[in-house]
Amino acid sequence: MRKYSKGIKIFGYLMMIIVVIWILAPVYWLVISSLSTQADLLVKPPDWIPDHITFKNYLSIFGDEQSVSQTASMFTKALYNSIFVSFFVTLISLLVGTLASYAFARLNFKGKKIGMLAIIATRMIPVVSLIIPIYILLNKLSLLDNKFSLIVVYLSFTLPFVVYIMSGFFQGIPHELEEAARIDGCSRIEALIRVILPLSGPGIAAVSIFSFLLAWDQFFYALILTNSYASKTVPVAITEFTGRHTINYTAMTTGGVLAAIPPMIIVIIFQRLIIKGLTSGAVKG
Repeated sequence: MRKYSKGIKIFGYLMMIIVVIWILAPVYWLVISSLSTQADLLVKPPDWIPDHITFKNYLSIFGDEQSVSQTASMFTKALYNSIFVSFFVTLISLLVGTLASYAFARLNFKGKKIGMLAIIATRMIPVVSLIIPIYILLNKLSLLDNKFSLIVVYLSFTLPFVVYIMSGFFQGIPHELEEAARIDGCSRIEALIRVILPLSGPGIAAVSIFSFLLAWDQFFYALILTNSYASKTVPVAITEFTGRHTINYTAMTTGGVLAAIPPMIIVIIFQRLIIKGLTSGAVKG
């Protein structure tokens, strides 16, 4: 039995190592490629440990238009656009979604179940089927190539997520606590602000982080609805480090590393809140 259990442990450790390598290998190659030259990346077989490490790619991507291509020089603008859009999408999703989820969790009204099912169903609609009517609508309103239009469109998939998760949190909070606050003279809104929201801290943190990540990683909408660097986001800017006959691999990988840094920092800092928030919100739904 001991030999059998030891063999299972060894097999488990080997599988764990394989899975870790499988997950981290693309990340490692992305970072190494951003620190290599274009010539080193075209070597066959690939050199997993480059002979010459250079930070020139990072310096050039934030350089002025005289030292680098126009696409690289505008990457900073795209980075700002992503931060701007993701921040306001998260803020609006949190404000509106929290109030809506509280209504679904605490109030009784006609069509409550159908309304929640409709909200959840919107997350199941393929993006491809929505992009044409959205494009036509924004085109008629002269709102194409606009950061604020991206915010409104992104809300279509972040708001349902916030409403669904936060309603589970609110349902998990005992009604007696809110009733006690109402007896003490608080209105329903005051009870929400003073009692319910503080107890829902992990859930609020979790949905805020995931809303930011959903908006930050969105590519398809930004690709179709923007055509200038006045509103293009980082995922779209990275794809434009390509030409008709050549591909600037070092610029693409450098942009990929820079685009991955903000989400990684957020997840590392708030990983406990993410896990606690999602597991707590899954108790009731």
